[in-house]
Amino acid sequence: MSGWEAVIGIETHVELSTHSKMFCSCAVDVAGPPNSACCPVCLALPGALPVPNEKAIEGIIKIGLALECTINESSLFYRKNYFYPDLPKNYQISQYTFPVCEGGKLDIDVDGTTMTVGITRVHMEEDTGKSTHIGGGGGRIHDADHTLLDFNRAGVPLVEIVTEPDIRSAAEARAYGAEIQRIVFALGVSDAKLEAGSMRFDVNVSVRPVGDEVLGTRTETKNVNSLRAVQRAIEYEIDRQINVLETGGKVIQETRHWNEDTGVTISMRIKEESEDYRYFQDPDLLPLETSAEWREEIRRGLPELPAARRARFIDAGTDAVTAGLLVDDSDLSTLFEDAVASGASGRAVGIWLTGEVVAYSRRTGTPIPDTSLTAPHLGELTGMVDEGKLSFSAAKEVLIAVMDGEGTPGDVAEAKDLFQVSDSGAIESAVESVLAENPDAVNKIRSGETKPLGFLVGQVMRQMGGRADPKVVHSLLRKRTGA
Repeated sequence: MSGWEAVIGIETHVELSTHSKMFCSCAVDVAGPPNSACCPVCLALPGALPVPNEKAIEGIIKIGLALECTINESSLFYRKNYFYPDLPKNYQISQYTFPVCEGGKLDIDVDGTTMTVGITRVHMEEDTGKSTHIGGGGGRIHDADHTLLDFNRAGVPLVEIVTEPDIRSAAEARAYGAEIQRIVFALGVSDAKLEAGSMRFDVNVSVRPVGDEVLGTRTETKNVNSLRAVQRAIEYEIDRQINVLETGGKVIQETRHWNEDTGVTISMRIKEESEDYRYFQDPDLLPLETSAEWREEIRRGLPELPAARRARFIDAGTDAVTAGLLVDDSDLSTLFEDAVASGASGRAVGIWLTGEVVAYSRRTGTPIPDTSLTAPHLGELTGMVDEGKLSFSAAKEVLIAVMDGEGTPGDVAEAKDLFQVSDSGAIESAVESVLAENPDAVNKIRSGETKPLGFLVGQVMRQMGGRADPKVVHSLLRKRTGA
């Protein structure tokens, strides 16, 4: 990247979780038998007329509001003309100059630094069908003997979120994609599953000399379906374009395909401009009007967004990293909120949940809701540690037993005899024994060394079976050795 700057924009496609398609009453059943969820409208039979899906419009307005967009009172549907082998109309109903939402922004965190990505527009369209290329071994149309078409997905409501060219690195692009995914899922408008194709990214990349204000020639890598692939595809494309330019070549404006197995982008076709799509207003669809009352009703119904929840968790005592981990897992979030609401320390609960609880779940293969752990258990456990009744190591043992279903933290600690001993008499006896057994360590401490003190603390804890209060042990040892 020496001497070069990347300029990146991202188009995010989100399939909405509606019961029916965007312009007809066919069920959204992408996984059903091929061509079983089709009708004259989504098959583009003569005389069939589209009717917009109100629930889908509500979904796109939610996304626009979450991204601080202006929600236009009136928007238009256009026909985007293009060779769509898996869309029977051979054009896509989309939006162009008058989208539902435009002019928003999204703040993202990149390695502890907050940056803002501008949102150009959020517009409504319909998804295409699915092509399965048979023969040739590569799964690509150019190698295929023939192609099978499944139109179940054709017409599924699809939202496209288009950014300004504000992103400058693959890491920033990945952070943006992750936050968009969190927002979409939190809104409940889509399952936001990248691996299932419910969300996918088109990444536009160009490079230019550092300090140059003129944009370079961009390429668009289509249908990238994981955050890792977004980062890798952008990194590859940046390197490829710099190499082309530094060797005297020219970057061609084109559409490219990301090959996950080889880790390279492959040229697909010359990139079209907007005029190549021959946009014109769809004569079968009236302007889409959204009243101020409806827009406000949708705004009032928005859930708490991930950024606000992270901020609230930080206010409750967690650090930023822990808050992010909690927000990204709904099961952890619920346990955290319920435990804190009951009076438990947010910092301590966050540490337990993102540390030992997650480790237990991964180690045993048990989903967190299927364990016996409850929010009151977490409150009880953290309280026992705060009060000095349990050492941290003993608390870990108690927590595992609780998750195994052996009882409440108090019951487990009593049954396993793990309660911390704070009786100074018993601890003092152990301290005297350890001092008598380790005169060399005592002499080193009295001569000014500090390291042996930790050794003696460990010996006392070992003799007490790990149940002694470390603060009391440390205090008695310092007193007896003059440390």
